[in-house]
Amino acid sequence: MAHSSGKYADFEALREQAVTLRRQGYSLRQIRDELKIYNNDILTRLVRGEPAPEWTKRPNAKDDLREKARELRRQGWTYDRIQLELGCSRSSVSLWVRDLPRPEPRYTPEEQRALMTEGLKRRRAADQEKRRQSKLAARREAQELSDRDLFLAGVALYWAEGSKSKPYDRRERAVFVNSDPGVIQVYLAWLDLLGVSRDRLRFRVLIHESADVDAAQRYWADISDVDSSVFQKATLKKHNPRTVRKNTGDDYHGCLVVSVSQSADLYNRIEGWWGGIVAQAQARLR
Repeated sequence: MAHSSGKYADFEALREQAVTLRRQGYSLRQIRDELKIYNNDILTRLVRGEPAPEWTKRPNAKDDLREKARELRRQGWTYDRIQLELGCSRSSVSLWVRDLPRPEPRYTPEEQRALMTEGLKRRRAADQEKRRQSKLAARREAQELSDRDLFLAGVALYWAEGSKSKPYDRRERAVFVNSDPGVIQVYLAWLDLLGVSRDRLRFRVLIHESADVDAAQRYWADISDVDSSVFQKATLKKHNPRTVRKNTGDDYHGCLVVSVSQSADLYNRIEGWWGGIVAQAQARLR
């Protein structure tokens, strides 16, 4: 109706009819069928600014966020504040509230920056707590560690971080180097499980020449539960003046080198154990 020769004769009259139908709760499809408007672009223009009836909106997980965003916008909140408060994207905020009038600024730029900073602080604290809870839950999953679990973990750990022989250079020595105290303690517990006595272990610190070597040896002795007097002479890394070191300060302790004497048989068994793990994994992939 209200058009001839394929052209719409009176857009404003059509818009008035479309708006009336929209306010009566008609969907776009119902308005299209009622007014015989089959051009989607024109149909959208006819009802622009008129919210869709509630019955046409599909409920979803963001409905509550949308309503909260609209309420905050009516209170004069900026897009950025709403985004930080609700933890959603700016584009979502814009989509939800763009039909609402732009509020008058309620805060000075300085106050807005302070509010933004506070919002960021709360968000980061919440994210940090979420990460902490996730780590705690994961830690509980690994609380029960059987000898078998430790055995397999130790084999994988050594093959990832330990010294390995090459076909052209068969040294067959168990030498392990790492800067993570937890990794060192797991490795030492694994050696205990294998029956490797502590008197076969040799400890040496690998550290930058400008660091406190004595303090590092005391640190690693405490981690390894041995006396620092058993440590061999430290290996010092020479300073390269073209590089900027980041591993400095009181938290820098270098790496601990743990060598097992008379370890050719142990090393060959490690190679065999790792080969067995790989073979089992390959079988699972077939």
